[in-house]
Amino acid sequence: MKKLTGKQIRERWISFFQSKGHQYIPGVSLVPQDDPTLLWVNAGVTGLKKYFDGSEIPPCRRIVNVQKSIRTNDIENVGHTARHHTFFEMLGNFSIGDYFRNEVIPWAYEILTNEETGFGIPVEKLYFTYNPMDKDTHDLWRKCGVPEDHLIPLDGNFWEIGEGPCGPDTEMFFDRGEAYDPNHLGIKMLQEDMENDRYIEIWNIVFSQYNSVAGKKRSEYKELPSKNIDTGSGLERIACVLQGTETNFETDLFTPIIEATKKLTSLPYEGNYKMCYRVIADHARCLTFALSDGAYFSNEGRGYVLRRIIRRAMRYGKKLNIQGTFMHKLIDVVCDEYGAFYPNLLEKREFVKTLVKAEEERFLKTLTSGEELLRKKIDGKSFLEGKDAFLLYDTFGFPFDLTKEICLENNVEVDEAGFNAAMEEQKQRARAAREDVNSFKKQSADLLAFNLPSNFDYEHTCLQAKVIGLFKDGVKVDELDESGEVVFDTTCFYCISGGQVSDAGYIENEHARAHVNALSKAPAKQNLHHVELEYGKIKVGDTFTLHVDEAKRALTARNHSATHLMHAALCEVLGTHVEQKGSFVNDEYLRFDFPSLSKLTREQLSKIEAIVNQKIFEAIEEKTLILPIEEAKKLGAEMEFSEKYGDLVRVVTFGEFSKEFCGGTHVRNTSDIGLFVIESETSVAAGIRRIQARTSLGAIAYLNKKRSLLEGIASTVGAASEEEILPRIKSNAKTMEEMDKSIKTLKDKLASSSAKSLEDEFEEHNGRFLFVKMLKGMGRQDLLTLGDRLKVLHKDSLILLLGDNNALVCFATGDVASSIGAGKALKEAASFLQGAGGGRLEMASGSYKDASRLEEAKQSLVKLIS
Repeated sequence: MKKLTGKQIRERWISFFQSKGHQYIPGVSLVPQDDPTLLWVNAGVTGLKKYFDGSEIPPCRRIVNVQKSIRTNDIENVGHTARHHTFFEMLGNFSIGDYFRNEVIPWAYEILTNEETGFGIPVEKLYFTYNPMDKDTHDLWRKCGVPEDHLIPLDGNFWEIGEGPCGPDTEMFFDRGEAYDPNHLGIKMLQEDMENDRYIEIWNIVFSQYNSVAGKKRSEYKELPSKNIDTGSGLERIACVLQGTETNFETDLFTPIIEATKKLTSLPYEGNYKMCYRVIADHARCLTFALSDGAYFSNEGRGYVLRRIIRRAMRYGKKLNIQGTFMHKLIDVVCDEYGAFYPNLLEKREFVKTLVKAEEERFLKTLTSGEELLRKKIDGKSFLEGKDAFLLYDTFGFPFDLTKEICLENNVEVDEAGFNAAMEEQKQRARAAREDVNSFKKQSADLLAFNLPSNFDYEHTCLQAKVIGLFKDGVKVDELDESGEVVFDTTCFYCISGGQVSDAGYIENEHARAHVNALSKAPAKQNLHHVELEYGKIKVGDTFTLHVDEAKRALTARNHSATHLMHAALCEVLGTHVEQKGSFVNDEYLRFDFPSLSKLTREQLSKIEAIVNQKIFEAIEEKTLILPIEEAKKLGAEMEFSEKYGDLVRVVTFGEFSKEFCGGTHVRNTSDIGLFVIESETSVAAGIRRIQARTSLGAIAYLNKKRSLLEGIASTVGAASEEEILPRIKSNAKTMEEMDKSIKTLKDKLASSSAKSLEDEFEEHNGRFLFVKMLKGMGRQDLLTLGDRLKVLHKDSLILLLGDNNALVCFATGDVASSIGAGKALKEAASFLQGAGGGRLEMASGSYKDASRLEEAKQSLVKLIS
């Protein structure tokens, strides 16, 4: 068995599947980019969903990757068990409508057992589970050389999450031997799916081949037209097996971090101290990777998860007698060990260390006072009331998770229901006080009273400004050390207005740095910057440098200016009656709603698109005019009648082509927009249509996506170029029509031949003839064609045929038709087959669910015609 390092395992995995025609695609960021349902990327397939669901054409239908993953649903187990981690690496190989079971199983066997190209694990140390329905997988493992007694059928080997693609899976286990089987249960632990430390699951292959439908049995699921392979193998588990360690934590993936932690304390890595070391090592990896990928500490969502992780690690550091801050010192170790494969860690090293140290300092104040108070409350008691746990959390910032852990260690029960009730009450109070970030003016007396002037600077995206107001949930404060609202004497951050989203970015000085996540208007129209501190504090009077995300601002401005040009183009194509009924502009796309009783034609959309691009090509200079409202109206500027305007208004013009009242940000010249494409035109309400479009880089990405789609279609239909696609499709359609005619003729001939060959299978009962048969490979139409041929063979007959896709048909002739009828006969048979149907005297059709009682159905028909 190969004793490979974590680095070597990654390299061997990638090179092995590259030799099988796979393309290596680096894993995606731990922070999900296009999936709001996910807190973290938590599996190897997560970044490939767009290929599996067909929303994007993959660069290659065979993919291999190593995906960073975070799962924190059972964080309390980290350190207690041998294999629980918050952060882990998942090795994966994937087929998107390409290879399937026959290829992947031999490859899996090869990489697991081959000394030269794989991991060289002896087959006698491997066990394989499979779904009992999946005999093909069983037979393939046997063909590879797996002994029969190493194959375990388990009903649970079926991957299914709601409706949609699903299928059986096969799992691979490594046997670590009797030393990890104190009760000598052996293979029973696998057969009964028991949690154990002897048989370690190291790989899972999912055969995504069926479509799950609610209310149906799995045996009734239909096969997918495009079958996929999705696999996952934990790097940490493979390393534990190949390096022969007691747990994952003794592999080279963790030992450098544990060794660095040892230098911070005199306590050894043994006994009860092992858990402390393991928690710290695991959490150091998780923090380093997550923060490097753009996450940051906060009181919500993934930011709260990270805050919980660092506080848990620090608490275990205290158990090792480590004083003060220390987690930031371990960041270098993680970066040094993993930086070669993940260069992003090296680029973000110093920034991550700054974030971690600032968070540690913040928590030290909480940890000492909070733990002392908690211990006083539970001293000599067996129960902690929910209101006390909430007081620790709400007033002193002491995490409820740590409260539970400390209470568990001291055999004290925690009133979790009481804590949750107090938390919900607090949320309701916050909602009542705040409603949402745009409603402070309705709820906050402090904001209503705040009237210091604040200016917005259109010209710059970076400037220095002084803090003139600080608020926490609308309440005035003197300083912020976490999240809150900031007002500056001047700002370059645009606040959401007129359909354009707020800017994003950050503020910083030598003592503090904070993300600007959103903006809203205070009652006196100042821009409220909703910030999340990374480190330091913000005080009234402090000076900060404000940094707007320039890339986002530029893309948003291009989309906003294009919206004006499109509005003018709509008026030109449809008429001057076209007015804005709503719009939305961000850095990715633009939307514009307008009145129209009918769907725009392809020609109209093409003309609008061409007009806008012509104006972009003409390089028209943008000019902004500040005018009295009546003078602005005389210019003929478009205005939104639902908006309320002051005496002075801002008019954005692009020559004589476009003039609009607007407070948003724009390009200096139409040529800056680059390119404009319409993505869709849809109905959003009665008489209201919506156009969604993209510009600049977004337009290029959209066109590239369409090009990839066309190239895929061209390849599928055998066209040498995009221009040949339509002629080739028409040609193929004509060929298919001719083939359908030929197939129909052949089927008729085959049905006649089949009917003749089946004539001897008719059974005679008192002068009447009965034919009952299950015919695999024949659909409903095939059964009808065959039935038409069979019914002419005997004058008085009853014919029942079962085929694929639960098709059921029945024919009756002569006096059987007149006295019984095909419809009655089919219903009689269907009662045994869990089916239904009906029809005429001569012919009936329906469907069945279970053919296991076909013989009983046949005997019932014998009685019916006898």
